[in-house]
Amino acid sequence: MKINILSLFPQYFEAFKNQSIIAKAQKLGHLEINIINFRNFSKEKHHKVDDTVYGGGDGMLLQVEPIHLALETVKDSYKILLSPQGRKFNQKIAHELAKHSKITLICGHYEGFDERILNFVDDEISIGDYILTGGEIPAMVISEAIARLAPGVIKKSSHQNESFENDGLLDYPQYTKPANYLGYKVPEVLLNGNHKEIEKWRKEQAYLKTYKNRKDIIERIKNEN
Repeated sequence: MKINILSLFPQYFEAFKNQSIIAKAQKLGHLEINIINFRNFSKEKHHKVDDTVYGGGDGMLLQVEPIHLALETVKDSYKILLSPQGRKFNQKIAHELAKHSKITLICGHYEGFDERILNFVDDEISIGDYILTGGEIPAMVISEAIARLAPGVIKKSSHQNESFENDGLLDYPQYTKPANYLGYKVPEVLLNGNHKEIEKWRKEQAYLKTYKNRKDIIERIKNEN
């Protein structure tokens, strides 16, 4: 899988590219992350990429031309504009995007984009209903979420039992040694070696945790069924 990221701040991604699963996946050849500074595609003096808003208003908008010209270099990829107006990202969308061999993420900044940029992209995605300074953090979130689903990046069994996978519920509680810490004990069912009972307990606990922390997920699952 190849992920292109269009950003005015390539330095944001240095640590991200060179740590943990992302670094390992690149080293093994399962993942390539390519950072493109779309300021380099500006035809304006001093490589300007933003300008005032037609009709008036505060702030500056990113111009359509430098982003369009940058996108021309990655035409064979699935192109995603990161913005608060996009569909809200979730694990289902992560699986959907992971099917593409090449993806391009476009990071915004300032007051947003010239609307005409939408004519040159395939999708528009938001990571949540809140405001960030730019699209760099959303790009990292989406990159990691889809990269870890790519073949060879992590064991398939490792992510199949995580939150939002399979039945869509949150993950069940998990424990490790010691079995008793300051009186807080590991549930007895996990210590008896009965895998059938353990599996039943985990399913029940996943539902209970989801009901307690995210009732919206329970409602969504009911509506889907």
